[in-house]
Amino acid sequence: MLRSLLLRWVLLAAVLAITAWAVPDVEISGGFLGVLLAAAVFGLVNAIIGPLLRLLSLPVTLMTFGLFALVVNGVLLALSAGITDHLDVGGPLSTVVAALLISILNAGVHVLTGAVGDRA
Repeated sequence: MLRSLLLRWVLLAAVLAITAWAVPDVEISGGFLGVLLAAAVFGLVNAIIGPLLRLLSLPVTLMTFGLFALVVNGVLLALSAGITDHLDVGGPLSTVVAALLISILNAGVHVLTGAVGDRA
C-alpha cells in the first residue's frame, strides 16, 4: 500500500513537471524536491477539498455536461499554487488549460499502470 502511494506521488510529480514544461504560465521552482512538494500539496488538496468542491458544483457540472469539472480542477490547482511557493500558475485560462492537461495525463498514467493500488 505504501509503495502504491509513493508510486502515485512520483507519477503525479512527473505529470506536474510535464504540465509545467508544456504550459508557459505554469512554473515549478525548487528543482526535483520542489516538484515533489508541489505534487504532495496538489494531491492533498485534491483529496481533502476536491470531493467537497465536486459535490457542491455537481448541479452546474451536470448542466454543462461535465465541462465545469475543468473549472473545479483549475480552482484546486490554483489553491495548491496558493499554498506552496514552489508552484506558480498564471491567469485563469492557463490554470484551466493546465488542469485539463493534468487530468488527461493522469488518466493516461492510470491506464498505463493498470490502476496501481486497486488490487486487493
